[in-house]
Amino acid sequence: MNRTTKLLMLSDILVLTGLGLIQPILAIFINDGVAGGSVLSAGIASTLFLVTKSLVQLPFGMYIDRVNNKSRWLLIGTSIVACVPVMYIFIDSIHQVYIAEIINGIGSGLAYPAWIALWSANVERGSEGFEWSLYSTSTGLGTAFTAAVGAAIASMLGFTATFIFTSMMCLMGSGIILMLDREERVAVKPFASATPL
Repeated sequence: MNRTTKLLMLSDILVLTGLGLIQPILAIFINDGVAGGSVLSAGIASTLFLVTKSLVQLPFGMYIDRVNNKSRWLLIGTSIVACVPVMYIFIDSIHQVYIAEIINGIGSGLAYPAWIALWSANVERGSEGFEWSLYSTSTGLGTAFTAAVGAAIASMLGFTATFIFTSMMCLMGSGIILMLDREERVAVKPFASATPL
């Protein structure tokens, strides 16, 4: 694995395991802690996220193939996702939940195509199966672990603490992408300076 794929994997481990902290408790939070919330509205919120992500990522995937600053878009998308758990701290109505999940879908729709484009360009030829498996295993085990941890944090410290921990992990993942963005700009810089005026 090269440095870029290692950083991409580490970033996603932090982001996905961070989000794993709230996945098992989010429906409970919506049902019990939000005005107008119910099991049905939790399902609608999930649907809004998935539909928004799907609608954003397809056209954005075509755009990201034509640009050089893929890590910049990955950073933007991941940072948006990292803000959503903080939004949940201040949510008190189901309509705000819907807005938060639409914003989450937009962030994910920007991040996913950029991440895939960077990973695909840097995965080591001949080791694709192993590197994808390593990624899937790492993020899967991390998410499985934090699912239990998130439930424990929520039961002992409350939902707010869980949302804060989630956002912090996502922001750490964004910090790793910031390193990639700086490297990408340095790599492009010599070409820009060699262009005649």
